Order: sequence, then C-alpha cells, then structure tokens
Amino acid sequence: MSSDSGDSPAAGPVTAATERIIATAATLDDAGLAASSLCPGWTRAHVLTHVARNADALSNLLAWARTGRENPMYPSVEARNADIAAGATRPAAEIVDDLHTSADRFVRAVMEMPDDGWERQVRRGAAATGDPLPGRRVLWLRLRELEVHHVDLDTGYGAADWPPAFVHRALDETVRAFGRREDVPAVTLEIDGAGVEHLGAEAPVTVGGAPSELLSWLIGRSSGTGLRVQPAGPLPALPSWL
Repeated sequence: MSSDSGDSPAAGPVTAATERIIATAATLDDAGLAASSLCPGWTRAHVLTHVARNADALSNLLAWARTGRENPMYPSVEARNADIAAGATRPAAEIVDDLHTSADRFVRAVMEMPDDGWERQVRRGAAATGDPLPGRRVLWLRLRELEVHHVDLDTGYGAADWPPAFVHRALDETVRAFGRREDVPAVTLEIDGAGVEHLGAEAPVTVGGAPSELLSWLIGRSSGTGLRVQPAGPLPALPSWL
C-alpha cells in the first residue's frame, strides 16, 4: 500500500458520512437508543452523544486553526465523559436534533477557515495536551469518528458499507501506526487487491482478506470471522486500536 497523506481540506466525505449516521439515528426510538452498542459500557445513545460532542470538540480545533488562539477540544477527560453520560439520558428526538445542530456548527467552522488556517498547528486531546497536527487533518479525524461510530451503533451499517476511499486511508494509517508499536504481534497482512503488509520483521502468522474486513478486525470492530489465517489457527490477539 502506498502512503496516503490524504489531508486535502475537502468536506464532501464528511458531509455524506454525517447524513448517513443521522439517517440511521432517526430510525431509533428511545428503546433502540437504550440498547447496547459495540463500545463496551456504552448504549447507542452514548455513541451518538459522543459523535455530537466530537463535532463540537473538533470545531474548537478549527477555531484554533483559524484564529491562532488556543482552543482545546475539551477542558478535561472528566468533563468529556460527564457530557457524554448526561447527554445519553435524553429522549431520541433531542439526541437526533443535537446531531444535526452540532454537525451544522462543524460545517460553519469549516466554511470560515482561511487557506492558511489549514496549515496552522493545533493540539488534540484534553486541555490541548495531545500531539500537534495541522488544521487540515481535523476533517479526517471527523470522518474517522463518523464512519467507525456508525458501525458501533450495531444497526446494520458495517465494514462492507465503508466507502473504499475511507477504507484505503484508514487501513494504510492503521498499518503504519501498528507497525511502530511494540505491543502489536508480528503479523503479515494479505490485503486483497492491495498487496502485502508486515507488522513486525518476522511474522509467524499471515492474515488475509478484503481491505474493509481487515480494517474492521485491526480496529476492534469485528472478531475477524471470515479472514484467512495461515497456518490454520486462531487470529492473533490485538491490542486496543487507539
């Protein structure tokens, strides 16, 4: 796989992904939102509240990139978690409306960005304690949140529904990130239609399959059922993605 920086500030994929997840959320009533998601300990309401608050958090980063004045995603991890917990108790109609309005705020933040703002460095994470990144990368972070958490709702939207461009970039990024980590087991990945990648110098196990299914397994969104394993046996145990 070729390295894909993919940081062009184009909002089209984000808009499309936003529309898809809002459409799914609109089909859920209060009981549906109270059901468990694929995120341990979170209901679907928690996931959707997180998606809304993420839009606001990333809007803060865009404001920072636009103005040059520090504007963290959120003041602390505790504040982030409290907002999600409180928001998850709301009725379905309020949660869906929050998705709409927070997405609209994010769009406005994108539209207000001057050309030089896309290159200005900001810091993600609580109280701006994370790694620095250029403003243009915020769009990718938002797309990744939308696509992955749509799957987490466990309502039928799965890895096979991810757009190919998203899969290509997310898989490339995940493979490169895992390759730098010491807690990832040595694995050779046979990516259908895209060649071979290695996690670790001498991999005793080869795992193969479609790009979307490999990505879903690597980031902990599937058990990997259906992937090819050579020599025959269980899939390697993977650490947490992020």
